[in-house]
Amino acid sequence: MNRYPLWKNVTVVIALMLGLLYTLPNFFGEVPAVQVSSVKATIKIEPRLLSRIEDVLKSAAVAHNGLYADQNSIRVRLADTDTQLKAKDAIEKALNPDPTDASYSVALNLLSASPKWLSDMHALPMYLGLDLRGGVHFLLQVDMKGAITKRLDSTAADLRSLMRDKNVRHAGINREGQNIAIKFREAELREKAKAVLADNQPDLLLVEAQDGADLKLVATLKPEAHKRIQEFAIKQNITTLHNRINELGVAEPVIQQQGADRIVVQLPGVQDTAKAKDILGRTATLEVRMVDDEASDNPATMELAAKGQPPLGTDYYVERGGRGLLVKKQVVLTGERLTDAQPGFDNQTHEPAVHLTLDSAGARIFKDVTRESVGKRMAILLIEKGKGEVVTAPVIRTEIGGGRVQISGRMSTVEANDVALLLRAGSLAAPMDIIEERTIGPSLGADNIAKGFNSTKWGFIAIAVFMSAYYLLFGLVSVLALSANLLFLVALLSLLQATLTLPGIAAIALTLGMAIDANVLINERVREELRSGSSPQASITAGYERAWATILDSNVTTLIAGVALLIFGSGPVRGFAVVHCLGILTSIFSSVVVSRGLINLIYGRRRKLDKLSIGQLWKPGAESAAAGAAE
Repeated sequence: MNRYPLWKNVTVVIALMLGLLYTLPNFFGEVPAVQVSSVKATIKIEPRLLSRIEDVLKSAAVAHNGLYADQNSIRVRLADTDTQLKAKDAIEKALNPDPTDASYSVALNLLSASPKWLSDMHALPMYLGLDLRGGVHFLLQVDMKGAITKRLDSTAADLRSLMRDKNVRHAGINREGQNIAIKFREAELREKAKAVLADNQPDLLLVEAQDGADLKLVATLKPEAHKRIQEFAIKQNITTLHNRINELGVAEPVIQQQGADRIVVQLPGVQDTAKAKDILGRTATLEVRMVDDEASDNPATMELAAKGQPPLGTDYYVERGGRGLLVKKQVVLTGERLTDAQPGFDNQTHEPAVHLTLDSAGARIFKDVTRESVGKRMAILLIEKGKGEVVTAPVIRTEIGGGRVQISGRMSTVEANDVALLLRAGSLAAPMDIIEERTIGPSLGADNIAKGFNSTKWGFIAIAVFMSAYYLLFGLVSVLALSANLLFLVALLSLLQATLTLPGIAAIALTLGMAIDANVLINERVREELRSGSSPQASITAGYERAWATILDSNVTTLIAGVALLIFGSGPVRGFAVVHCLGILTSIFSSVVVSRGLINLIYGRRRKLDKLSIGQLWKPGAESAAAGAAE
């Protein structure tokens, strides 16, 4: 009567084995490590760097427990924190001889101590949040005024191109604070310009003014354009921060908007605040400028420029090959005008090339500049931390229109891929300042883990003692099902690589209390069936089947509340909701399927069953005759 078919028993066994497998990595903890990543987009993490780091550690007599390389970084696993600090100093000194112009980021980190065979099966530990693992917390203020100023500068350049295309003569276009002033000699030209701008620049609010003998058209951004630019600045900055923080190898960083103009950044496991601040503040900006060919071909001028004395109106930069170059200060285009960059090949020479796609405004500007500069060189610069590097400086062969640009010449296929990736890299839409920073030490995180673990442990023990004393063998089975529920929950969190925080631990403790409630319903239902005179085997069957509807209803209503928290909550509330919802799903399986399997294993094979070990059957005003069916 009370037997599972073979497939159900196999399902339960497989589920328990998988739960144990994916829970195991959480018991091995973490070990100190040093992570090396590139701080310049033009420098890649290559395999030869791995052997170089190994040689550095050998020279410094630093023993390590393994070197691991991925696409973005190299990580060195070490035995203790003292060795970790020694290794960091040695690697930093070898890779960055000039600290003011570092090529690599050497950061302290933590790696899982799980055996390789578990990692190969993708059995990884849960991520721990900032409050459990320790790390750094930053609150960044986005300079919205800077975003507006940046937009106005680019709009002013667009207006110059637009006026030229529409043959509208003007006496100058300049940004004046938060306005753009366009001067005219004649009222008729101002009216013509006003009509052109109304058709092509819907974000601008136009007002007529006069400055002495000159007629002016003052353009300001509309309020809705202000709002749109600010929203875009926040979103682009968050995206760029995600890309930059990946270099630190932070597991599950928290990067989210707070209010209208602030961004919260939490980096669990990062203890080096200075390094984290360096990463946050270092974002690349793409610029296109013209090369001063005449000055660049003069050895005497280049010698002075290399010493910090470039000619007026130029900047001295170094090409990827190490050759010096004088570039004009005037910026032709910025990365904002670039919509895509893909590697490919030149249609004529079949050499590796990079194909760029510009937006409409960028296409107009580029067409004008290339038409006027055939035979001259154009430099594409990457500006990082105030320092520029020439990615490439091709010669303009012909006028380029249509917004499709090709960069080629002296470039391998690998370099073409690198340059394309480099040009696609985002930049900050607006400057940011760190207005708050907090560091949570690993010792405080360990203390939080210990307290959370102890609260869950003692809660589990209290439940186990009560259930075993009140329901005897059925209570013990309920405790085993509860253990399976905890196993499934931790395994799921590990498999999904979820981030566990203090609210998550609270959700686990709450899940234990809610999960045992289902077994209480089942046990009480079995007792009622025994009181009504049903046989022990029939009571087990009826108890599980009739309690199922109540268990399902109660869990579904609780799940609805959990999903609402997940959808509308944020931060710690969402962390609580994730664990809460997963706990409800695992509790339904463990309290019904797993506990029924154990009861079937104990009682299912007995044909003649006189009693059940389910505690005292007590009913007010009733005789205790039915109690003989139980101990």
